[in-house]
Amino acid sequence: MEKVIISEKFTAFSDYFNPRVVGELNGQQVKLVKFKGEFVWHHHEHEDELFLVIEGSFDMHLRDKIITVNAGEFLVMPRGIEHKPVAREEVSILLFEPATTLNTGNVENGLTVKKLERI
Repeated sequence: MEKVIISEKFTAFSDYFNPRVVGELNGQQVKLVKFKGEFVWHHHEHEDELFLVIEGSFDMHLRDKIITVNAGEFLVMPRGIEHKPVAREEVSILLFEPATTLNTGNVENGLTVKKLERI
């Protein structure tokens, strides 16, 4: 058992929309990811997701509104809700979600990451 220094973990990678696992508990994973630009519209049939912004901000696009999430804030995305994260500038995010969660949900494309790296 070791503590995780989030700021150090974020220095281990620089790519976007490629989550890394930094912890696991009770079938859930704690992941770190950086966003910049637009992701894809998608939803997760069976999993809720928590997006905690560590640094920066991003807009979560929903079909009927846009929610801005800033550093120190989080958003829980309920299962089944179609969404698309968009970040004008680089944003660092901690994700908390079931280990089964695929980053692109119901969509498979070039951004889909099936095997996550552990850092």
